[in-house]
Formats: sequence, structure tokens, C-alpha cells
Amino acid sequence: MRKKRNKKLSLLFQKLANKVTRATGSPIAFITALTVIIVWALTGPIFGFSDTWQLIINTGTTIVTFLMVFIIQQSQNKETTAIQLKLNELIACHERASNRLIDVEDLTEEELILIKRFYIKLADLAEKENDVGTSHSLSEAETLHKIKRQSHSKTVK
Repeated sequence: MRKKRNKKLSLLFQKLANKVTRATGSPIAFITALTVIIVWALTGPIFGFSDTWQLIINTGTTIVTFLMVFIIQQSQNKETTAIQLKLNELIACHERASNRLIDVEDLTEEELILIKRFYIKLADLAEKENDVGTSHSLSEAETLHKIKRQSHSKTVK
């Protein structure tokens, strides 16, 4: 019962977040916000630039900012997950791609640094040859690079 209610609530929030994200990212939303600021600024002299006058805009912007943090985070989480899934599919379907990169976002910082070193080394090797290629592990990078280099020199002859 509780799972069903949580799922409904999550779905409702997701739909709301999608609608709010689209609406607040529109030109109309920007013009509306700009209009509110202009009207607020123009009413300053009427209210003598009082503390209450300032408090109105501060409170309004704080509330909107606080709520938008959650809405934006929801949208970003969803988009990030979708992109990660698409990338995982591309990695999984390519025979030469390293499956170690699937769900790479779940690795530790140290593991990510190790993988990054591999790609830096691979890029350095490719830069020397003016060629870009892929490999599966740090130990394979130099071997694969040599194979590509030999293959390239045979085709050039």
C-alpha cells in the first residue's frame, strides 16, 4: 500500500516538475519575472523604499528559489539518468568499447582518475600519430596503438 502511494506521489511530482521546468524556462516566464521586478522597483518611491517593500521582493525570490531547487534537481536527475542509459547502450552494443565504462558514474573518484589516465595516455598516443582510437584497458593502450600504427603504415604503402 505504501509503495503504491509513494509511486503515485513520485509520478505526480515528476509530472509537475516537467511542467514547471518547461513553463519556467519559457520566454513568457522570463518576461513575467522581469515585469514583476520592474513593477516592484517602480513602487519603491511610493512606499518610500521601506523595509516592508524590500522584504516583499526578498521573501518572494527566496520562496521561488527554494522551490525551484527541487524542481530543477528532479529534472536534472531524470535527464542525467536518460543520458547515462543512452551512453550505456552505445557502449554495450559496440564490440570494441570497454564494458567497464557502463555505469562508470557509480565508480569511486580514484577509479575514475585511473580510467581518465588511460584516456589521457590514449589521446597522447593518438595525437602523436594524428589518429584517434579506442581501447579496453591501460595495458592494451600501447599494444593497440602499435597495431593501429602498423596497420596504418601497411595501408599507406
